[in-house]
Amino acid sequence: MTSLRTLIGAACFSALALAGAAHAQDMVLPQTTTVELNPKDPKEEKLGKLSYRGGVEIEPGKGKNKIGGLSGLEWADGRLHAVSDDGRWFGMELDESRDELRDVVEIETGSLRGANGKRLSGKTRADAESLAIDEAGEWLVGFEREHRVLRYSALGEAAQTATLDVSSLTTDADDNGGLETLAITPDGWLACGEWPSTARPNCLRQSDQALTSLSLETPSPLNELGGVPTGADCASNGVCYILFRSYSRELGNAAAILAMSADGQSEVLASWTNELTIDNFEGLAVREEGTQTYLYIVSDNNFSKCREPQNPECQRTLLLKFLVNQNAAQAPGTPEPVYQTARVIMDTPRGSITIDLETERAPITAANFLRYVEEGRYNGTRFYRAVRSNWTDEQAGFLQGGTQNDPKRVLDPIAHEPTNETGLSHTNGALSMARFAPGTAKGDFSIMIGDQRGLDANPTAEDPELHPGFAVFGYVVAGMDVVRSIHLDPVDPDEGEGFLKGQMLADTVEIISMRRAPIARDTEEQALTAEEQAALEPA
Repeated sequence: MTSLRTLIGAACFSALALAGAAHAQDMVLPQTTTVELNPKDPKEEKLGKLSYRGGVEIEPGKGKNKIGGLSGLEWADGRLHAVSDDGRWFGMELDESRDELRDVVEIETGSLRGANGKRLSGKTRADAESLAIDEAGEWLVGFEREHRVLRYSALGEAAQTATLDVSSLTTDADDNGGLETLAITPDGWLACGEWPSTARPNCLRQSDQALTSLSLETPSPLNELGGVPTGADCASNGVCYILFRSYSRELGNAAAILAMSADGQSEVLASWTNELTIDNFEGLAVREEGTQTYLYIVSDNNFSKCREPQNPECQRTLLLKFLVNQNAAQAPGTPEPVYQTARVIMDTPRGSITIDLETERAPITAANFLRYVEEGRYNGTRFYRAVRSNWTDEQAGFLQGGTQNDPKRVLDPIAHEPTNETGLSHTNGALSMARFAPGTAKGDFSIMIGDQRGLDANPTAEDPELHPGFAVFGYVVAGMDVVRSIHLDPVDPDEGEGFLKGQMLADTVEIISMRRAPIARDTEEQALTAEEQAALEPA
């Protein structure tokens, strides 16, 4: 980590220094430490409707470029942006492997300025707490103590007064409890003050020229701990994500994230306490990539001195990343849809692998796989290829098997079903069709080990080769230990041509057979559908 930053710094220092001088800004190469969601269980990833995608603790550093007091957070132009309690702005360049946050490589920082172009100074005028960017690409920064919203064409330039009417929210606000939350929606904006809704309405929402007061309830258990909204951001579909935080000397920190649709339907995505990684979280940013929605959250260290780890007043700057459950990201507060699936059991010499095929969401691809199963075309085929990712210490990649284009086994190729249409993704245990060009898949398939979302369709990618992605059509629901065991088998360094060289198993592993199997129902009888029953009966 340090060596990467050192190389970047050595290569780019002169250019960055010149740019920084021109714009009164500085470049910092931060020191960071990777953090897990659960320090006692590094493999834990699930947090309610969120999946952990990595995080780091950012060391505060020293001098005028010390890093701390971060509050507002926003994703724009391929980087994270933040503002701080002491009137500064930050632009963070991230190191992310696939979709996992690994490091903060560099941080650009400078002073927020007033309308006269002079640096904002003093706690009263410079206490920036919220950050948003509007549809025109202009920045909005909310301040407390001297409660107001300033507009910037670029962070670091002279400010303009924003036209957002937040006076009804801030008129009676405490000095240190003002405009903590500001977010742009597709048809307006959302702003929240730093107090619970039990006192008075704590949020304002403007949409279609109408300004509405909202009482946004604090999720449990923070509602018993004095929890308040501290950050928010909204996705392009109008769903807003609101971060809540509470703190007490006796119980420490607690945090929660709420998703709220444009029509006010809401759902608590997650809440957690000091049993998991937590601190004084104050900023939240939304990032949308293809069909996926990610959240970044950052904590405010209040420039506390943490040389004594046991000091209860010690606060850190943590930056965490989460993936939002797709249903919650599209329609928060609605029941998780249940899709039709069909179950297949694959027998190997290492044990059985149980697969649920997505017959409703990927009907063409799942039906093709089922036909191969039901006609016995997979019986006696083999796992023959193990692709291994080298960007992580964890076992990752995919295991490929199937017909190997045996003319006696293969059927006609099928139409391509991209993941941006099916809503499926190359997550751990996903089955995906092997192919050359889209529409050429036949009888070979791969099983993902670890998340491989880079194989999903990406219609907006600069490289057109990435647009279609590969077709996911099912998931392993039991037997991933078997998949991982085969994936670790030795490969032949000389076998395979081109990019396949070094990926072919030295000793292939037989797929003895595949067969349909019933899926347990909610009733004790576990009744089968007529189609499932017919599939199980001997011919």
